[in-house]
Amino acid sequence: MKGAASGTLFLVPSPLDGGTATPIDILDALPLGVIRRAAALTHWVVEDAKTARAVLKRIAAVQPLAGPLQQLSIHELPRPPKGTRDTQATPDWRPLLAPLHAGHDVGLMSEAGLPAVADPGAALVAAAHAAGIAVQPLAGATALALALAASGLNGQSFAFVGYLPVDAATRAERLRELEQRSRHEQQTQLVIETPYRNRALFTALLAQLAPSTRLAAGVGLTLPGGWSSMRTVAEWRAATPPLPDDVPAVFAFLAGAG
Repeated sequence: MKGAASGTLFLVPSPLDGGTATPIDILDALPLGVIRRAAALTHWVVEDAKTARAVLKRIAAVQPLAGPLQQLSIHELPRPPKGTRDTQATPDWRPLLAPLHAGHDVGLMSEAGLPAVADPGAALVAAAHAAGIAVQPLAGATALALALAASGLNGQSFAFVGYLPVDAATRAERLRELEQRSRHEQQTQLVIETPYRNRALFTALLAQLAPSTRLAAGVGLTLPGGWSSMRTVAEWRAATPPLPDDVPAVFAFLAGAG
């Protein structure tokens, strides 16, 4: 329940074109209602301040911001320890929650997509719930849901398993485990990597998964030139497409029933 004087934590999606040379029209990425809500916020918690300011400039071109960009309160989420991908650490959230307790609405924004879904922010959301602060997600592109919908694989039972180990032997073992689970439960498995490692992950999937396993790639979804394709691993091995290293990709696979 929301406290009587508390603000609301809004989960604000951002376009999936971060890092690309030609950003898409912000109206092709976010509904107008979300743009208006975001423009009205004066307090932000973000994954990266530079990226957030760039998105807010694009929003301002459609809807004037509540104040000058340089006067908005923008604070970055605590970063995980160097060399790890742990986004669930629990630092002292009180400074970031303070504006909410003071009655201000706060926007949470990651570098791309919906915050707290395959992106940082879940721990802050949990802290807001624990503090009795209302949390409201806003509509926008979420790469995982788009990739799953476009894959043609099982959308009734699926699991997002995030990043795979970088070490080749450990990654191979993990893929065998996931493929066995997929086969046993007929459950689609979704995995991602940072864009510059798209090719390395795809190569590992083709090397480790069974030839009959169906594998889908959703590359640069919502972006110009983005595509989605699903084939068996054997078919991919026969004709492997080039993968960009500057746009997000989501890979989904479903093993045949044993």
